[in-house]
Amino acid sequence: MFHREIPVFLFTGFLESGKTTFILDTLSQDYFATGERTLIIACEEGEKEYDTEMLRKKNAYVEYIENKEDISAKLLASWNASHKPRRVLIEYNGMWPVEDILEDVYPDNWVLTQVISMVDYTTFNMYWTNMRSMVIDQLSMSDMVIFNRCDGTTGRNDLRRCIKVFNKKAQIAYDWVDGFDGNALPETLPFNVDAPVITIEDDDYGIWYMDAMENSNKYAGKTVNYNCIFFRPQGYPMNQFVPGRFAMTCCADDITYLALVCKTANDVDLDDRQWINITAEIKVEYVRDYHDMGPVLYLKDIKTAEKPEDDLVYF
Repeated sequence: MFHREIPVFLFTGFLESGKTTFILDTLSQDYFATGERTLIIACEEGEKEYDTEMLRKKNAYVEYIENKEDISAKLLASWNASHKPRRVLIEYNGMWPVEDILEDVYPDNWVLTQVISMVDYTTFNMYWTNMRSMVIDQLSMSDMVIFNRCDGTTGRNDLRRCIKVFNKKAQIAYDWVDGFDGNALPETLPFNVDAPVITIEDDDYGIWYMDAMENSNKYAGKTVNYNCIFFRPQGYPMNQFVPGRFAMTCCADDITYLALVCKTANDVDLDDRQWINITAEIKVEYVRDYHDMGPVLYLKDIKTAEKPEDDLVYF
């Protein structure tokens, strides 16, 4: 018998981190407000409460779990049978181990689709300093981490580094306090664009690549150094290749090769997928493969390199 898969969206975060508000806002968005029956499982009650009458108008229903010991496959199966949801949103208690709400307690047709973590920027440092293991437990499996209540003091690059140390795949977003335009803040990058040689660390390749493609004139005349894979597409001359990295842009089925064209004074003959370290000057030129103007590498130095422990690029 065919069972339709029910997507499960798991929201983690400490009390008052904004989980309920985010869920309610999501239910109001056109892309989500499609009329499908939604079951919300709330594992804590914060300052913001669910209005059951309002939820019914959206074909949404809420059930509560007060104690983590109550989480069981039997309980979730009973709600699956009584509500017959088409999607499930779980507002999880930030003080409970995340492993208690993973797939082994879900009905067979429930599929954990996305883990979204809400973080109150104003209290993050306190939790990070005093309860770091709990923070890591929450955020280590997140697909997206949203820092809310951000303001002009927010160090986006520092926050990003905190998360990427233990969760390289997580996307990171920022929600600003009312009246503050976060887009007006200067973009911070995890490398020094003004250095004589811009050194790109393995974990920063994706950020550098996107910035170079979007703001190529900023890098014109600059010299960069980084580790990458050697690759020469069929038909390329021996004095050109396209060094790059494979990136997971959203899931394991969506792997993309991010690379720039590289030109050399002498022929280079290496095995494809060999790890190399290159130093090159960037010029901005029209490239057929880009279908536009873009950064082109002019090789200064090349040598073999070690494959990183994790060879994928994450965003």
